[in-house]
Amino acid sequence: MRKFLIPAAALVALAGGSALIAQMPTSAPGTKDAAKVTGGSYKVDGGHTQVVFAWDHMGFTNNAGTIAEPTGTLTLDKANPANSKVEVTFQIANLRTGVAKLDEHLLKPDFFDAAKFPTATFVSTSVKPEGATSAEITGNLTLHGVTKPVTLDAEFYGVGPSPMSKKENIGFVATGTIKRSDFGMGYAVPLVSDAIALKVIAGFEKQ
Repeated sequence: MRKFLIPAAALVALAGGSALIAQMPTSAPGTKDAAKVTGGSYKVDGGHTQVVFAWDHMGFTNNAGTIAEPTGTLTLDKANPANSKVEVTFQIANLRTGVAKLDEHLLKPDFFDAAKFPTATFVSTSVKPEGATSAEITGNLTLHGVTKPVTLDAEFYGVGPSPMSKKENIGFVATGTIKRSDFGMGYAVPLVSDAIALKVIAGFEKQ
């Protein structure tokens, strides 16, 4: 019978991975208790933040895509949430719909023209709290070289310490609607809807 030898380095790596798994919490560390939020300065968790955008295609289907891995910051004033601020920048090249040819078209001048306008940026100008866990966030969205005010309805999702970094993580979900023609992307309207529904899944890590 042939014997298979496992390299010592692989055994060490395996043991280390097992130890890490053993240290992981047995339940999700995030909580819906907004009182656990400490406030202060946070940075965007790019690996867990994305914009989902959806549109009507000729009245036949409601399609969607995502733009992920942004950078940015959140300043959260727990004592006075209205003073909070958020700024996020997305790389348009990160756009994905799951359809390669559609991705290629969306990145061309008919739509995002990513070569000329490689980023989209949202900078908040006001935060209006609506209860303990929600807020109306208005800010300037710069997209396709055009800046327009946009309002998002944001809802607190969860907070807690990351098992890896031990730092406080906090998440929100925000929704809103924009007209792409407002940003100079009116190609194929009205066959393809002008209104674009937005869902922002936003994660931040305490600094």
